[in-house]
Amino acid sequence: MPTNDRAEAGPAPAVPGAGRAALLTLLAMLAFAANSILCRLALTQTAIDPAVFTLVRIASGAASLWLIARATGHAKAGPGAKAGSWRGAAALLAYAAAFSFAYLTMTAGTGALLLFGAVQATMILVGLSRGERLVPLQWVGLALALGGLALLLAPGLSAPDPLGALLMVAAGAAWGAYSLLGRASRDPIATTAGNFLRATPMAAVLALLAAFAGPVVGGSLRWDQGGLAYAALSGALASGVGYSIWYAALPALTAARAASVQLSVPVITALAAVLALGERITPILALSSLAVLGGIALVIVGKSRRA
Repeated sequence: MPTNDRAEAGPAPAVPGAGRAALLTLLAMLAFAANSILCRLALTQTAIDPAVFTLVRIASGAASLWLIARATGHAKAGPGAKAGSWRGAAALLAYAAAFSFAYLTMTAGTGALLLFGAVQATMILVGLSRGERLVPLQWVGLALALGGLALLLAPGLSAPDPLGALLMVAAGAAWGAYSLLGRASRDPIATTAGNFLRATPMAAVLALLAAFAGPVVGGSLRWDQGGLAYAALSGALASGVGYSIWYAALPALTAARAASVQLSVPVITALAAVLALGERITPILALSSLAVLGGIALVIVGKSRRA
C-alpha cells in the first residue's frame, strides 16, 4: 500500500479497537480493489482515454486528500506545503499512469494479480539488496510466486498482452518504490496529499504528451461524462478516502499482518470483475493466483517467524 516519503512530525495515530480495525481494513481492501474495477469500467465502457483518466484520478485524489487532511488537523497538506516530495510524486504518477494504460488490454483480475505480485517482488528484492536474508521457507515462497507469474505470462490463449503486462509490472514496481520511500513518514495522510498535489501538474503534462503521441499510446484527450465520473470516483473515494481508511487501520496491525491482508485484493478484484464486468476466472488465472498469493504468504509468514 502506498505510504509517503518524508519523516515529518505529526500527531500520533490513534489505535482502533479490534472490531473497528477489522472493519476499516475490509473497507480499505474493497477500495483498493475498486481502483482496478473503476479503471477497467472507464476504459471499456466509456470514451475516456488512459491519460485523461490518470489526470482526473490524481487531481480528484489530491482534492479529496487535501479536504481530509484539513478536516483531521493535518494542516501541512495545504497548498504550497512542505509535505511530500517531487520524488514521491513522480513514483505516484508512474504507478497511476502505467496502471491506466495497462488496463487497455487486460482484465481486472489479471491486472490486479500482476500489480500486487510486482509490488511485493519489488519490496522483497530491495530488501535483499539492502542485506536482508531469507529463511528457506521464504525462498520456497518466492520461487512459488515467481513460478505463478511465469505461468500467467507464458505464451498461450490466456496470456495477457505483453505490453500491457509489462506496463502493469512497471506500475507495481513504481508502487513498491513509492511504499519504500514512505517508510519514514510520520504523517502519511499529509504526505500523500502533498504527493498527489505535486503529481497533478505532472499528470497534466503527461496527458498533453499522450495527446500528441496519439494512437501509438492510446491517448487523444478523449473523455465523456461517464469516464470522468469513474475517474473521479477512483481518485476521490477509492484512492483518497481508501488510503485514509487504510492509514487509520494500520496502527492496529503488525507489519506482517498489514502485508498479508493485502493478499485479498487480487481475489476481491477478480470476484468483483465477474459481477461488474462479466469477466471470467480462467483456470490459468486461478492457478497462478494460488501460486503467487500463496508464495507471498510464505514469505510474509517466514518473516514473521524470523522476527
